[in-house]
Amino acid sequence: MTATAPPPAPSGAPAPSPPATHDLLESLAVLAGAQWRDFQVAAAHEGLTSMQAKLLGQLVRPLPMRELAALLGCDASNVTGIVDRLEAQGLARREPDPRDRRVKRVIATPEGQETVRRVRAEMHALHRALDVLDPAERAALYALVEKMRPALDG
Repeated sequence: MTATAPPPAPSGAPAPSPPATHDLLESLAVLAGAQWRDFQVAAAHEGLTSMQAKLLGQLVRPLPMRELAALLGCDASNVTGIVDRLEAQGLARREPDPRDRRVKRVIATPEGQETVRRVRAEMHALHRALDVLDPAERAALYALVEKMRPALDG
């Protein structure tokens, strides 16, 4: 899907100029900040720190501890402490990697998966913000974000 084009300018009026990169970045920063605050509140409601919830949300498949550290942008020793606390709560578990038993992979338990689902469902501010978009706007936003995603990978 592609974004809808802006309405044509009235006859004789100059076409509106697209927003400058710094204006787009500012808008994205406001959105990201609101999303992070909403996430922190929802995580706290589930008894988790934002880093615990973020790590748990990354566990869509078993991940090695080192890969989790890279995804979270922190030291592997920090991941060990976070995983220790998630294990104590029954939300995640470690298992040896079948290809290299020296490597430990982290897996979300069914309770951990349900906790992530609840955290995402409790992000009311973000849900309200998305609810102001009509279906065509939601589709356009999704298409634009997905178009940008490959540039963020790697």
